[in-house]
Amino acid sequence: MEAFVQHGARPTAAGTESGQQQATPPSQPYDPAYDPLVSATPGRGREYAPTYWVATAGEPPEDDGPVMGDIDADVVIVGSGFTGLTTAIVLAEKYGIKATILEANRVSWGCSTRNGGQAQCASGRLKRSQWIERYGLQTALGLHRECVEGMENFKALIKDIECDPQPGGHLYIAHRDRMMPGLEKEARLLRETFNYDARILDGATVRNEWVGDEEACGALHEPEGIGVHPGKLAFGYLRKARRLGVKIHPASPVESWETRNGVHYLKTPGGVVKARSVGMATGGYTSGKMHSELRNRLMPVLSNSLVTRPLTPQEIEATRFHTTQVLTDTRVLRHYYRLLPDNRVQIGSRSAVAGKDAPKAQYENQLIADLHRKFPALTGIEVDYSWWGWVDVSHDMMPRIHQPDPRQSIYYAMGYGGNGVMYSAQAGKRLAQWIAKDAADLVLPIFQSRLPYPNVLEKIESPIFAPFRRTGQRCLYRWYAMKDEAK
Repeated sequence: MEAFVQHGARPTAAGTESGQQQATPPSQPYDPAYDPLVSATPGRGREYAPTYWVATAGEPPEDDGPVMGDIDADVVIVGSGFTGLTTAIVLAEKYGIKATILEANRVSWGCSTRNGGQAQCASGRLKRSQWIERYGLQTALGLHRECVEGMENFKALIKDIECDPQPGGHLYIAHRDRMMPGLEKEARLLRETFNYDARILDGATVRNEWVGDEEACGALHEPEGIGVHPGKLAFGYLRKARRLGVKIHPASPVESWETRNGVHYLKTPGGVVKARSVGMATGGYTSGKMHSELRNRLMPVLSNSLVTRPLTPQEIEATRFHTTQVLTDTRVLRHYYRLLPDNRVQIGSRSAVAGKDAPKAQYENQLIADLHRKFPALTGIEVDYSWWGWVDVSHDMMPRIHQPDPRQSIYYAMGYGGNGVMYSAQAGKRLAQWIAKDAADLVLPIFQSRLPYPNVLEKIESPIFAPFRRTGQRCLYRWYAMKDEAK
């Protein structure tokens, strides 16, 4: 634990707009070694991770405090991140349903304040060509429409939220020459089959006119993509939800769950919350002990992120940051990066395998080395913020927004695989449809099937299998790293 180094000032515990009650302050410190595969719960009232986003989002808005006594609710949402908050917003605006949100720690404490802020026109980890291989052309076209509609929904939802949007598209950068044929093939497919205006840029054009990433051998540019400030977005969603009458209770983890006669009884430290419907939106911080339906159905993976000090005009010129669009590279263990509105560089990639290893300096040092390799002019630049967080990867790389048992009013939305900034808003809309019994048009496979198990052993409800999953993941990471760096 002592190996963890925090950069920059720690965010204040709580704050409000003038005249308002304070946001619930933390009751436990941040736990840098938390691991959803081995921890029974993510904590109770824990402080935020020391991210750039939390430090610069302003004071956390007012909430409704921890559960203090028994509560009777029509709809309960578990998780107060992007998905939980947007679900509650849609339920209130479209269906007149005022949900109650339960959060284990501080509001939007998990994925929503630790990601890279890249809103892309994607859901899950698969490309359009892989959709066709798996589902067939017609379903792939439907999934593409879902993403395009999701992007429009996201733009409309954030229109009145000050979250520092950086629109313009997404540049998918080939980190090796051998990646270009695949990008060219994908771009043709996007244009000709999906009517999506993707185009190919050569390496010199990318490096001289877009961004001076020294690894860039070319790129696929897609027209949809927006960079946002995730902390400001989360806090904006929170304010909007509460204006609509949504109740949001932090420091209220679900410790146990019983369902009797179709009614759910969710036990929190402060009281039992009785609900007729429950939506689960806990992402990479989903505890396997919360409900049997979610046990072993996600593979949480760690992602590291850092933010530099602001670049000088000379450094911006040297790195040729001529774009503020969102950037990713073609590694399997991909990097995501961009120039922020205050001229800092943010970069992220995969991290440790187990939570206990996440605070080790080697993972931050590796990401710093990756930054220097892409931008040699930034060698030695100060890093002001460094953190990590869990990503909810499904075992088939696609999300699910689903009611797993039609006899029970339980629903979930998760498995975004790192593409949740935009798609969480669309998933929140779809989860609200399920809960409001307005799901007749939800016919795509991501709506009509459960999150899959990886293999038959994972159905065994024993924690002894967690180390085996980690062993397999370590082996995969070594293979991916060798494959990524091959010439």
